[in-house]
Order: sequence, then structure tokens, then C-alpha cells
Amino acid sequence: MRQRIALLSLVIASPLAAQTPLSSAQVSRIDSIFAKYASPDVPGCALGVSRRDTVILERAWGSADLEQSVAITPATIFEGGSVSKQFTAAAIFRLAQQGKLALDSSVRKYLPELPAYTSPITLRHMIHHTSGFRDWGTVMAIAGWPRGTRTYTQAHVLDIMARQTALNYPVGTEYLYSNSNYNLLAMIAERVSGKTLAEFTRSEIFEPLGMTSSGWRDDYARIVKGRAQAYGGADKNWRLNMPFENVYGNSSLLTTVGDLLKWSANFGSHRIGGDEFVAMELDRGKLSTGRVITYAGGVMVDSVLGTREIMHDGATAGYRAFLARYPDAGYAVAMLCNAGNVDPVPMGRAVARVVLPASPTAPTPRPDMIGVTVSEEKLKPMLGSYRLVRSDDPLTLVLEGGRLRITDGGPLLVAVSDRHFTTPSGRTHLLWDSGVQGKRGTFRVFVDAGDTTQYEAIGAPLASDRFADYAGEYQSAEADAKLSILVEKGEVIMFGRPSDRTPLKPIYADGFSARGSFIRFTRKDGKVDGFLVTSGRVRRLRFDKTS
Repeated sequence: MRQRIALLSLVIASPLAAQTPLSSAQVSRIDSIFAKYASPDVPGCALGVSRRDTVILERAWGSADLEQSVAITPATIFEGGSVSKQFTAAAIFRLAQQGKLALDSSVRKYLPELPAYTSPITLRHMIHHTSGFRDWGTVMAIAGWPRGTRTYTQAHVLDIMARQTALNYPVGTEYLYSNSNYNLLAMIAERVSGKTLAEFTRSEIFEPLGMTSSGWRDDYARIVKGRAQAYGGADKNWRLNMPFENVYGNSSLLTTVGDLLKWSANFGSHRIGGDEFVAMELDRGKLSTGRVITYAGGVMVDSVLGTREIMHDGATAGYRAFLARYPDAGYAVAMLCNAGNVDPVPMGRAVARVVLPASPTAPTPRPDMIGVTVSEEKLKPMLGSYRLVRSDDPLTLVLEGGRLRITDGGPLLVAVSDRHFTTPSGRTHLLWDSGVQGKRGTFRVFVDAGDTTQYEAIGAPLASDRFADYAGEYQSAEADAKLSILVEKGEVIMFGRPSDRTPLKPIYADGFSARGSFIRFTRKDGKVDGFLVTSGRVRRLRFDKTS
């Protein structure tokens, strides 16, 4: 078996590839990136690299099935995680080209089950993750049933989204990644086309491009020949970590590195859909403020490693994926893995660094900012806890060596003036714009890319003898869930049946943190009447106190 895997690790290339081979030193550097997976005893990865849309390298490391001792090959089928989103977007764009839908139509034209919010949400908002839709998987994680604990279907997703009475933010004002957008887009593609997403993409995309190994995992129990099993863990503690849900559009594309490179080639050849289609795929979203974001049609379009990059990564259960195209340099990199400890973006870009030519115009690093000196007397009123107005996330400022620092590993801030501070890179700024000298007020945080957020000063947590205010039963119609708040030995506990007990850490007045989430209790006439949960891709999901 070890000899078999070693043979599979040889360069596999088309005859044309010999015209532009990678050097032995480059191949050796790529091997070193995947060295920890070059064993039959661990899951691993398949890799494909193309230049001018000719495959110049296909390689594989590790095991596709640890129980059956099957080696990964470049032809092994994996799940692409969120790399799948660009194919869902492609289905929508093809339907738009056929005149069957309009990108600027309201989602409720196609999915009337969804609530009518203050402003209409368009398909374009959903494609660019500017809709404000909460992520359905995060909603269910708050309810106690995260993905991987139940067999969710598209019908479940629509039911969850139909219950959401609020959005994460006003439509079009922000970018926040949410899988719900692409599950709903898949449903729209099916309703409009009259075909399943699998049928439509097969005839419109996969077959014309010769992607013979690609399809959708819309039935997790279906047998897929040549598919790698997915694993979580590390070292000798690997465990199966397969997706057992029937949701798709957000993820669930079954494919190979070779097929992904064929798809990438369409960005250059325009075989599918012509110039208009590729322009749709690469059209970056725009916020209502006019700010252009990097997210386009299921891909991120940005400048990385000194050159343009069209990229998306993916992670579902134990599968990991990376697909990037570097059009100026003429390279594309496709990576698919079945090891859950792979961090796909750094690893995929490490491969890109090996094959891309050195950038002739490397960015000049910004010199360290010196700033001005601000007295501790003026800094001390700024210290303490703040709350991000749009999502309740906390931020604490402390004094260290006569300078402000953001806690939790944040950098020392450089003073531009006594009301304006920046990180050493000069990219992120804190600007006090209310309150008076000597008192804490609100401040804005803005970055060079144009995003602006506002923080407000908040008080210290309640004393533990006041924690009894929070005890009681709570219910959320949006999450279809009930939770209890208990107070035991001076500690606030969130209890979800049958046995989930989560201690809440007090961080500010009526505010707590737990497992990366933030819980803020609300009051009416001074009495606690509920709480709001913010957790990653869900903001302020409400639970009402029932007793």
C-alpha cells in the first residue's frame, strides 16, 4: 500500500503539459506542503494545477478510506463545501440569460413563503451575501441542534427561514456570509427551471464542460463510486465525519480536482454563457453606501500574492476544498481534501506561491506609524467595556505602557490625535465622535476597505447577588426552541434539554458570553423580559421570557 501511494504521488500531466512543466524543486516544495498527509494511515488531499488551462500537475496524498485502505488519486471524488456556491450562482445566471428570472426581482416572487421585510430582498442581494438573511444552520445551533446532529433537508431550511421575523441588518447595508442565501437560490433555480438543481447544472454546465465526475449530494445515502470518506480528528484519532443532510446549493457539490480545473477554464474560454455569463460571475457586490465588496458570483475577487485572484474555499463535515484562478499569471489551483484539520486557504495559497511568478510590483510595506503622545489623564476615561451596536459583540480597551490596547490579543493603538487612534498598519481606525472629554461615549471603527461600525460604552456586569433576575424559562418562535436560565452557586447557566448545560460568563451589564456567542438580556419596566443571542452569522435572535 505504501508503494501504491508513493506511485500515485508522481506528477500526472497531459501531453501538452510537458511544454510548461514545473521544476523538480517546485514539485518538491509542493510535496512538503502536504507531507503530513503522505501516508496510508491518514486521510489527505488531491491537487490539480493548470497553466493557461492546461493541466501541468495532478497529485495525491493519503487515504480515501481508512477502513478499506484505499489511496486517494487525482480522480477521487470529494465534496467541495462552499466552493459549490459558484455553481449555484451559475445556475441562476444561466436562467437570467434565458429570460426566466431577473437578478433584481424580489425573492418573494419565487419564494412567497418567506416573510415580507421592510425592504425587498433581491436575488442579487442573496448572491452577494448582502441580504441580511440569518444563517439557518447557526439558528439551529442556537436551538441546540447544529448541523451534523439532524438530517436537515431543503424543506427544513425553507421552514426555518419562513419563521425569521428579523434580518441581521437592513437589506443591502452590509456583507455577512450566510449559507441560507444559496440554499434559497437553489430552490429558486429548481422552481423556475422545473428541474432539479442536479438536472439543470448537468445539462447546462457539467456536460458541456466535460465535468464527468461532478454532481450534487442531494441524497446523502446514495452510493457514490470513487468517493473519499471524510474524517475529523488528527494523528491516530481519526473518526468518520461525513455529512448526513440533504441540503444543497450552499455546499454539497461532488467533484474532482480535474473537473474543477475544467470549470476554472471557462473563466478564460467563456464556453458556457459567453462574455455576459463570465461577467456576471465576476461582478462584485455593492452595498447601499456605494462600497464595493470582494464577493461576486459565488467567488471572491481580490488581489492576493501580488496578483488578481478569483477564489473560494469550502468546508463541510470533514471535507475541505480550495479553488483559485490567477488570471494575470495564467495559473489555477484546485485542492480537495478529506481531512478536517486542513486549513484550505493557507494551504491552497502555499501551492500558489510555489507556481506563481514573483510579483514585479510587490506592495511597499507601510512604515510604522509614530503617532502623537496622549496623556494617561485623557486616555483613562476611554478605558472599559463597549458593545458593538449592530451585533452586541464586546470590546474592551485597557491601558498598557501609556497606550491603549484592545484586549484579547489586540494590538497597541497608535494615537493620531487625542480622539483618533489606529492600528500600527494604519488600516483600522478608532474615532471618538460623541461624548465629552473626561467621559466615555461612542466611537466608530472604520477600515480602509470602507466598513464602519459603531461601539457604545456599557456598564459593568451585575453583581452575582442580582443574577436571580435572569432565572426563568425562555422561548423563541424563530428558532422553534425553549431554553432555561438557571442560577447555581453564583453562576448563570443556560440549560437546553435534554442535558446541555452552558455556563454564561458576565461581560457587561446584562451581557454574557458563551461558546463564542453573546447573550444580552432585555428589560421592560426594569424587569427581564427576554434575551437576544448573537452568534457568528446570526444577530439578535430573540427569546421571550415565559415564566
